[in-house]
Amino acid sequence: MERKFLLSAFGYALVGVILGIFMASSKNHGQLVTHAHIMLLGFVVSFIYAVCHKLWLTTPSAKLVQVQYYAHQIGTLVLVVALFLMYGGMVAASVLGPILGVASILVLLGVILMKVMIIKAKPE
Repeated sequence: MERKFLLSAFGYALVGVILGIFMASSKNHGQLVTHAHIMLLGFVVSFIYAVCHKLWLTTPSAKLVQVQYYAHQIGTLVLVVALFLMYGGMVAASVLGPILGVASILVLLGVILMKVMIIKAKPE
């Protein structure tokens, strides 16, 4: 699973850096919040999860691992797309609010499941 998280992390890094370059070149930083979420939730957190899976989670439950991965990735993707639409003025915040709430809960679920797997991991 660490490879999936690592590939996802660098996919988000690529998108985040491209958005950052676009904002810098256009001198329009309206997507700053979106950029920050792509880089932090997408890149940094996915990278940290890859490291946790590689170093500490030697025999986690396969089902739990899958749920944790998809909760984080789907939640993050929906969150950043919704933020992009909101901060780009394409969709009203009142419409995107519930979507952002559900996406945030999915990301939270991913964090909770990671903690559960780390607690259950057998110390060496």
